[in-house]
This record gives sequence, C-alpha cells and structure tokens, in this order.
Amino acid sequence: MSDAQLTLSSLYLRARSEFSDRRIVSIHQGRRHVYTYDEFFRRVDRLAWALSGLGVGRGDRVGTMAWNHHRHLELYVAVTSVGAVLHTINLRMAPQQALDVARRGGDVVLFVDGDVLTGLADVDRPADPPMVVLREDDDTVDVPGALDYEDLVASSTAEPYAYPRLRESDPAAMAFSSATTGQPKGVVYTHKGLYLHSMMLGLADTWALSESDAVLPVVPMFHVNAWGLPFAALWFGSTILLPGRRPSADTVASLLQEATFAAAVPTVWMDVFALAREQAVRFPRLRLVVSGGAALNASLLTEADELGVPLIHSYGMTEASPVVLVNKLRSTDEAALQKRVRQGYLVPGLEARVELPDGGLAPRDGATAGELLLRGPWIVDGYVDDARTADAFIDGWYHTGDMVTNDDQGAMKVVDRQADLIKSGGEWISSIELESALMEHPAVTMAAVIGVPDDRWQERPKAFVVATAHVTAEELRGWLEARFPRFWVPDAIDLVPELPLTTVGKFDKRALRRGDQSSPRLNQDSGNQ
Repeated sequence: MSDAQLTLSSLYLRARSEFSDRRIVSIHQGRRHVYTYDEFFRRVDRLAWALSGLGVGRGDRVGTMAWNHHRHLELYVAVTSVGAVLHTINLRMAPQQALDVARRGGDVVLFVDGDVLTGLADVDRPADPPMVVLREDDDTVDVPGALDYEDLVASSTAEPYAYPRLRESDPAAMAFSSATTGQPKGVVYTHKGLYLHSMMLGLADTWALSESDAVLPVVPMFHVNAWGLPFAALWFGSTILLPGRRPSADTVASLLQEATFAAAVPTVWMDVFALAREQAVRFPRLRLVVSGGAALNASLLTEADELGVPLIHSYGMTEASPVVLVNKLRSTDEAALQKRVRQGYLVPGLEARVELPDGGLAPRDGATAGELLLRGPWIVDGYVDDARTADAFIDGWYHTGDMVTNDDQGAMKVVDRQADLIKSGGEWISSIELESALMEHPAVTMAAVIGVPDDRWQERPKAFVVATAHVTAEELRGWLEARFPRFWVPDAIDLVPELPLTTVGKFDKRALRRGDQSSPRLNQDSGNQ
C-alpha cells in the first residue's frame, strides 16, 4: 500500500513541474513586479537555505507580519516546505499586541514588512525572536539587529534545497482569531487539512479554481491564509495577482481588469464598486467574485449586478481553514436576492448539524434557528493552550456560536452570532437582519446594530448608520417597521460619519458597545481589507 502523504509539498511539486511558465504579478512600490513560477521557486530554494541558516528546523514556528506580495508568498512556500509552521500575524494589531501574539505562538523568527517597523521600533522588546525586514526603498525606520530579507535570499546558495519528507499530520500553519469576542484564540492547521481544503476550492460547486484563472486575493494573507487562496492557486497553476502594501481601491480595480477570480470582505467591495461607478470602470474577465468575512447585503449585491460583477457570498471561520458555505445557486434555484444573500450550501467534505438548545436538530424549514456545529478534515480540533477548547469542541463537533436556519434544500442563512443576538422581552432579535435591511435603504451605506441594556425589556436594539444622502432616524424607523415586528425596530438610530472596523474589516461591535467610535473606518489607503 502506498504511503503517499497529503502534504503541501506535493502541491508545490505540481506547481513547480507543470506550470513553470505561469506568472506571479505583485505590486511593489507602486510598480508591477512580474516573474514566473520557475523564478519564484528558485527564490524559494534560496529562502529555504536562509531559514536553515537562521536555525529554523522542523516544527519551529515562523511569524510573518506582511501584506499580500510576492515575498510573503515565498515565505508561505519555503516555511511549510522545510517542515516549519507558518504563523501569519495580523499586522493591524497594536505593536505590543502583535509581539505578544508572536511570543504566544512560540515564533523563532519574525518576518516583518518595512512599513510595520514604525510601530515596532517604539516597543520595548527582547532580542528574541530575531527579526527579518521585508524592506522597500522608501522604508526609513530601522530596528537594531534586524536582518534584511533580500540580503538573506541573495547570500544563500542557488543549489536546489533538499526538502524533508513530511507527514500529513504535521503542523503546517497557525493563526490567531481577530478577537471580535475576546482574547485572540490560536489554532494550528495540519498539512492534510490545508491540502484537502485546497482541493475543495477547485470543485465546480465551490470556487472552481483552475489553471485558466488569474486569482486576486485582496483578503489579507494574514487573515486565515487569505482564505486558502495562495495554496490552491499555486497547486492549480493559476496566475496570481498580489495587490501589495496597503492597496487602494484604484490598485484593486486595476488588477480586477485582468483577474478572473477575486476575494475580499464587503467593505472593500463597497469602495471598489463606488470607484467603478464614478470612473465607469468595467471588469470584463471576471467569472467569480467572493465576498466573505461579514454578511453580504442586498444593496451591495444589486450594485454588483449593475456593474456586471458576478458576486457571491461565502462563509467561513478561523477554525475551519476557513471556507464552510458557498452560495452558488443551484440549477433549480431562482436568482432571487433573498436567496443570494444567504451564506449558502455546505461545501463537500464537511458535516454540519443545526442544533437546538435541547440538543435536538432544528427542522429544515428555513425559519427555525439553531447553532451551527461542524466537523471534517479541515476543522481544527482545538485552540492552542486555551481553556475555551472545552466549550467549543465537544464529542468531535466544533460549536461555532453562529445561529443559522437551514431549508429543505440545504441552504443556510446565518441569523446572528449567539453573542450578537438581542433578547428583548424574552424574544430574540437578529442584529444581522436589521443591519441588512438598513443597508438596503438607498441613503445608507453602512449600518451596525447592537443590544443595549434596558430596565424593562432586558435589552433593546440600537443602530448606528452611515448615510450618503439626507435621511432622518424617523424615516429609517419607518423603513424598518414595514419589514419587521415593531418590537424589532431600534429605539435609537444614531447617524454617524463612520463606523469603527476591526482589523479584518468587520464592524467593531465591541467598540460600539463600550461607546467608542474613535476607531476610524479604515479606508483603502490605510490598508482596509
């Protein structure tokens, strides 16, 4: 019997041997850096030698704090090929928090983009882990003792690296959650899990990635491995388009004109579609665009239709590597907006339960909500040194904390996070449904709803709304009253100039609950993805 192992190394071997002439396009200092897979893998060999020279061994954790560019992609491949563990760190964290996460992850070396050094240079940190800087010519900040990435690569031998034979159960990557509901939780992904997740992304009923695609991951490479796109795109021999540091809407729109596939959070697509309208830009090659990370509202979907952008919703989470649901309409479905804004159908390879509080299964009626439970080969089995594992991973099932409905065809809709559901007078109110309805109003571009304490009703919904045209709170209440029971309608609707976002582009409800709207909406120039 063959002892073939499902490892990332086998993905890279196919990319290297079958697609040597395929291109990787990376925006570097405002210019296009273009090279072939063959040239890419030659640099990966040099980087592997450099990692060995830094003392990186099998099982060691290597941290990265970097944007979506070719050097970060080289690290993806070299680190996992030598048997080390790629630890992508959210570079929008506060500098001290990022270094704390690197220490919690046990990183033995940290690769950092030069523009991130401004914050790190001011933090009192120990000498370990040593730091390597991915420098560009206009980077002016230095950290004493830091090494230069290009110097390391250039000084390494050009000889092919003798990569070790890995086991599919070996750890390949790790990530910490974006901490929207507390302290970040760390997870570790195995080679087998990432291999199978990559295979799933090539299926016709998911994203159908293939060698004919030009793939644009706008979602950050520090956010759950850019939703698995770097691994899958290399395996399938796709052209890879990387938007570089702090990509603007202009940069993304420019790359979209040559992309066939792209993925990002809704706030990115809001900015890109606004630019496309203003400048009459079109994207003729696109076959599929994915919006994920937050709910997709009907107004954004309608705008995509008007621009001719084939936008769909996908749903996932850090613990699931991350893709779980994809809303590609089935052949028997009508292309109705209310169906297209759902999170979609369970991807092949995973099992799901929609569980009621008593442990029974929710009926598949499209109306009764229960907690989504998952299991499968790319669902992690716990958190790194974290007591919260006991509450989330029970009898082989991961309890997501998301409340969903499921219809008789298997289409799921996320009603809300358990933590974000609002209980008013003993009845549940969905913040997500209120937000989606508000954003369907023609004057509204963004909306977030939270529960606030109420002496009589326990909690009442409160809405925060960003509008581009004149509208009053009373008008918005009337808009909601036509769609929901009166007790669902927020008592207070605050019109605000912007909403605070988390570091991965989701509405920061924790900031809203503590009355902090000082976290500005991150625009493209400040790196919103």
